[in-house]
Amino acid sequence: MTAAPTTADSTSFAAHPVLRVPPAPPAEAAAYLRASLAFHADVSDVAAALAAGGDPGFVLLDSRSTEAWDQGHIPGAVHLPTALIPEQAEALLDRSVPVVTYCWGPGCNGGTRAALALAELGYHVKEMLGGFEYWVREGFAYETWQGGDRRPADPLTAPAEGDDCGC
Repeated sequence: MTAAPTTADSTSFAAHPVLRVPPAPPAEAAAYLRASLAFHADVSDVAAALAAGGDPGFVLLDSRSTEAWDQGHIPGAVHLPTALIPEQAEALLDRSVPVVTYCWGPGCNGGTRAALALAELGYHVKEMLGGFEYWVREGFAYETWQGGDRRPADPLTAPAEGDDCGC
């Protein structure tokens, strides 16, 4: 077994594709990761905040089309398609309350576009990673035009037993 390379031994990092580009120094990594958390929230944290009752301290915004909203959306979310943000955000949102945006899922950057549009208008924003897809996959209740629904949690995205993944 060989010892792990140190940052001083950068030639060791090029031995395979994972470390072809060496890891950032710890202080740079910490700054980047801290910044990432300033821009993103995850589904389980949003669900926990909403389930706690009372004011979660943010507004959850679904930036998808009306057809997508009708197909399923998170209870309590505000519906504001991205294209309508410039004209309607001021009437629906308070600039002093942070907004958490979401769209379909990880393969869609609609939540990012909505967060950008809101930030450009002066709102404090975060994007919910995983979007509606991961909300449903983690077993949280959702609403459709026909009423409420819930699917069992996908064991690849959430613990099969209990609510806390430990992360």
